[in-house]
Parts: sequence; C-alpha cells; structure tokens
Amino acid sequence: MAEKGSPLHGRRDFLQLTSIAVGTVGAASFGWPLVFSMDKSAEVKALSSTELDIASIQPGQAILVKWRKKPYFVRRRTKDEISAAEKVEVALLRDPEKDSARVNGDRPEWLVVGANCTHFGCIPTGAKATENRGEFGGFYCPCHGSHYDTSGRIRKGPAPKNLPVPPYKFVSDNILRIG
Repeated sequence: MAEKGSPLHGRRDFLQLTSIAVGTVGAASFGWPLVFSMDKSAEVKALSSTELDIASIQPGQAILVKWRKKPYFVRRRTKDEISAAEKVEVALLRDPEKDSARVNGDRPEWLVVGANCTHFGCIPTGAKATENRGEFGGFYCPCHGSHYDTSGRIRKGPAPKNLPVPPYKFVSDNILRIG
C-alpha cells in the first residue's frame, strides 16, 4: 500500500477525481434531457390561455368561448344586472359569495364563468337575450332546473355550487385573456 505523499498515492487521487468528474458529466448529460422532457409540450402551453376581442359584446349580451376544452360564458352585464347582483343578501345563498369576489374590481360589468352546470355538467342557457335566463336573470340549466343569477351564483335548483370563475385579466380595453 502506498503511503500518503508518495507518487502512487497522488496518481490514485488523480484517477479517482477524474473518474468522479467524468461520471458527473455523463450523469448530467443523460439527466438534462430527461428532466426537460417532462416540461409541458407546445400544444399544452398553447391551451394555457386564450385571448378574445370583447369590443363587439353589448351590455346584456354574452358569448360562449372554449378554454382548455371547456365552455365559458363571457357576459357584459348592464348596470341594472350589476346592481341586482350586489344587493343579494349573501348569507341566504347556498354557496355564499359576494358579487365583487366574482368579477374584476376595475371592470364589474364583465362576468367570466364556467358554462357547465355544477350539478351534472349540462350547459346552461342564457348567453343570448332570447334564451331562458331563469328566475334571476342569469343562466338556467334546462337539464334539472338550476337557476343562476347575473353573477353566476346558484339561487335555485339542485346545483350545489356557483359557476366557477377562471383566472382572467384584461390585456387592454378590448382584449380579455382567460388563463
């Protein structure tokens, strides 16, 4: 056995360090692509948000859009609809939530909610002014009779929860980004 400080001991340390360095580089070159292969694909990233031009939507109108393969209502509420939604006594609601918590504080005329009834997933009516909007002027699920108000809150019927509010923001005055 070589003593510390002898030429053999130095050679052994050099070979050991070289082997560790080569092994580390080899593991990193194998691991790097493996880790980045777990990143979301371009197709998935493209579905992560959607932008829409909302300039043509008049007060009282709504449109149905798709985001992440699910339908959503984008509704421009009238002043009367906003006022009625704000006056609701939250404590009496099945799923208590203030109107202000369901809309963007700067632009309360815009409501963005999921367009699947929270009972069994049917698509409620109420996007068009000619469609049945239920007893509370919002949305009505024809499958089992759930009534939602102009804030997308459940008011009557078997649905257990309010229509969900997705993450959204206004990119400009006329562009809304969901996601």
